[in-house]
Amino acid sequence: MDNSIGGNSSWLLMSYFLYKVKEEEDLLKRRIQSKMDKQAVGPEGDSGSNTNNSIVHGDILEAILSQVPLIDLASACYVSRSWNRAVFSSLRRVNKIKPWLLLHTQSQRTMAPYLTTAHAYDARSHVWIEIKSNQPSSFDFLLRSSHSTLLYTLSPSKLSFSFDPLHLAWHHVDAPRVWRTDPVVALVGDKVVVAGGACDFEDDPLAVEMYSLDTRTWEVCQSMPAVLKDSAASTWLSVAVNSRQLYVTEKYSGVTVSFDPSTKGWSGPVHLRQYDHEKKVFYSAITFANDRLIAVGLTGEAEDVKSLKIWQVNIKGGSLEELKEIGEMPKALLEKLKGNKEICSGSGSASLTSVSVTSMGDSVYLHNPSNSEDLVLCEIGECGDDECKWSEIKNVVVDGEDAKIKGRLILTCSSVGIGDLQRALLHENPRSVYFKQIQ
Repeated sequence: MDNSIGGNSSWLLMSYFLYKVKEEEDLLKRRIQSKMDKQAVGPEGDSGSNTNNSIVHGDILEAILSQVPLIDLASACYVSRSWNRAVFSSLRRVNKIKPWLLLHTQSQRTMAPYLTTAHAYDARSHVWIEIKSNQPSSFDFLLRSSHSTLLYTLSPSKLSFSFDPLHLAWHHVDAPRVWRTDPVVALVGDKVVVAGGACDFEDDPLAVEMYSLDTRTWEVCQSMPAVLKDSAASTWLSVAVNSRQLYVTEKYSGVTVSFDPSTKGWSGPVHLRQYDHEKKVFYSAITFANDRLIAVGLTGEAEDVKSLKIWQVNIKGGSLEELKEIGEMPKALLEKLKGNKEICSGSGSASLTSVSVTSMGDSVYLHNPSNSEDLVLCEIGECGDDECKWSEIKNVVVDGEDAKIKGRLILTCSSVGIGDLQRALLHENPRSVYFKQIQ
């Protein structure tokens, strides 16, 4: 199939497309609302009229749709049955959906409530989107994220968390029995695991409790391994989860342990740097990409970082079976991640003491917590054998004048689909949302 559309015809076709969507906007809203009320909207349902009198159809229409941002396709697929089919065919064959990076910026105030704004980067469309609500989001406690998909706040009396793609739904439960200030919080299957981070006056700083979404009860589990007694807080630990296990890595030593909710016990430790005989790696973070555990490492030292590398990690039976390097960040992107603006003249220098990692599918987003002006996206091949694809993303949340973020920055990553956007636009609670493309 030839997806190229050249010359003035592409502009005419795109203009027609945009005119058609605008013309149908009010009708689409009523039609979507009616369908949702009847709970009859499916991803490829018979929504819309069956008219097929459009001058644009087939491969040409799919090629045009491949250039349209996902937030606009959410409405466009209801123009007619033929457009509905073309939208989903284009997403399957021409320009596939990619995970979104979500940036939550929380105001820096001395007292609650803390107002929070949200932006999203759609890597498929290369656009930034502001997610706005009819009621501004505010939290009485600091907002935090864990293992890419979980947002949460924790107080002495309540644990609140959200894990849907756009974080529209929040769950509020009683706080764990042990009072904690900076614990690891992770969602593994239908279990919320809260580990470590206990206050100084608690008997066990390594205490672990687990909340079941099914039974809505807390359980006490085996405490974290003693090897983490001096670093049992989310500040010092990197977290990765799949549907079965929780993995925790001490960022500055590479010591890794795992927790199995089914047995309520821990395995390990495993040393991710056991093959690093020259002690080049000084910082490690872990995440999952396509259900494969990967490690991101900084080599050299904070004031002189030599490289950022990615390894595939294979842990079985509590031992490290394989640590395979699958990618290295290009030097120019590494300098930008460090916040070095003098790379062209060679006179600049900047430190990189840590790197934040958030991922979904084959997309791994990286940023420097101390300088978030530039973000980096690494797309990893499905088998881990292909070369990593690296790209730079300018952070629109950063203030253009002093290159600083006015607030705390919390990152998550989600697989956002057409259905998620439609449900968000039609959210029935008072906090219904709308999307505004800003770049």
